[in-house]
Amino acid sequence: MSPEFASSVPAVAALDWGTTRLRAWLIDGVGKVLAERRGDDGLITAREKGFANVLEGHLAAMGAPEELPVIICGMAGSRQGWLEAPYLGVPSPLGAILGGAARVPGQKRDIRIIPGLAQRLADAPDVMRGEETQLAGAGLPAKGRELVCMPGTHSKWVLVEDGAVAGFGTWPTGELFSVLAAHSILRHSLGEHPGPVAPDNPFFRRWCETALGDGGDVTSRLFAIRAAGLLQDLEADDAAACLSGLLIGGEIASARRRHGAGAISVVLIASGALAGLYQAALGLAGLGVRTVDADEAVRAGLIEAARENGMITRSGAAI
Repeated sequence: MSPEFASSVPAVAALDWGTTRLRAWLIDGVGKVLAERRGDDGLITAREKGFANVLEGHLAAMGAPEELPVIICGMAGSRQGWLEAPYLGVPSPLGAILGGAARVPGQKRDIRIIPGLAQRLADAPDVMRGEETQLAGAGLPAKGRELVCMPGTHSKWVLVEDGAVAGFGTWPTGELFSVLAAHSILRHSLGEHPGPVAPDNPFFRRWCETALGDGGDVTSRLFAIRAAGLLQDLEADDAAACLSGLLIGGEIASARRRHGAGAISVVLIASGALAGLYQAALGLAGLGVRTVDADEAVRAGLIEAARENGMITRSGAAI
């Protein structure tokens, strides 16, 4: 296959299929994106419409050939998803994770779902799905030790040693923010629709530094946000910045204590507003930061998974 032909014909469809959202790409044999779709057809919607129906609808809209193979990561491989792709235990090499994709039976296409990871420690059980693919596409070195921060609704902190996931932990920082903002006394301080928090907001930075200085003890500080509204006329958007800084700073202090002893730098896999907030917070913690775009990482990981599962060759040709 000539390079010109390889770069104009899709070799594989790649999907990051989460709980509420879906991202799909047509990728050629050299890793170039030929088409992209995003939608609200996550696991919740797909369970009602049928996973195959949702997939084929998106592929048809992008003009995918009928025989095009598909590689998927994320919650589509959960117990409530299309097919449960069994968890692999840690420690586990990234290549072995990608190569262990489970094939969906009864389909005309070759459709495979990448497994998640399980940490089966009695005192620290944990799981992840989707983040393992971002790790594989983040350009981590084959040798050495890296501490990786992956912020989100359920932030992951991961230790990668010599190309293998050695351990990880989850901090539900995004979910805590949503719950506290909508269902706690703090809802009176933040209002119904708090504005976005900027990384240079002085309230965000000060409350982040407070959490870092307290070693992650945030619960003793939460009510102070309400009190500041009553006693110091703290505005709703600034209250949101206080809460964001407190929770993110607490996460970093806690994660560093558990996983990052001696760490002087962090690989941050993030996109959009979260990337800016975590870059600022990690800097306040005195950590060096190398940022990897989360969208680019998951695409790169999916492409590598297609190679590991024999869907495309290392030379870039489709099988």
